[in-house]
Amino acid sequence: MHLSTRGRYAVMAMLDLAEMQHPNGDTRRTIPVTLAQIADRQSISLSYLEQLFARLRKNGLVKSVRGPGGGYILAKSPNNTWLNDIIHAVNEPMGVTRCGVSEMGRKAEKGCVSGKQCNGHDLWVALGNHIELFMKNVNLHMVLEGDIKDSIPVLLCEPNREVVTRVRIADATVC
Repeated sequence: MHLSTRGRYAVMAMLDLAEMQHPNGDTRRTIPVTLAQIADRQSISLSYLEQLFARLRKNGLVKSVRGPGGGYILAKSPNNTWLNDIIHAVNEPMGVTRCGVSEMGRKAEKGCVSGKQCNGHDLWVALGNHIELFMKNVNLHMVLEGDIKDSIPVLLCEPNREVVTRVRIADATVC
């Protein structure tokens, strides 16, 4: 999968914001965080963060607070802010094929090689679908709490063949 700096920086900045807007983990108090503070802590250009946060704000993931002591806060709780939403908000493609298939296996207009699908096309589309499923099921809170390693979304073999999207790895029967 190719995830450019735009997607990585957006996730890093949102994690920083989620962590810093509640000092000492006190969720009763929300303090706006400036982009300059995030830029300094994450070593990201301030002008680049301004571009990213304009897109994040437009997509309803952050709110700006004006005036002295202003900055940004999350529009939703870290429990309800999903990595997939962040990445899509900054227009980050998540495809893994060369032909541009990105979201859940949508077919591209052109082929991968000389106008045809490459021999590994279906493999890369399936991998992209798993990555997309993973990103849809991981939120900021999970990352900050270190909760993703034991709770990865997997496809399970169930009697009714439905997909279960979140289980603990230890409890999973993988197809």
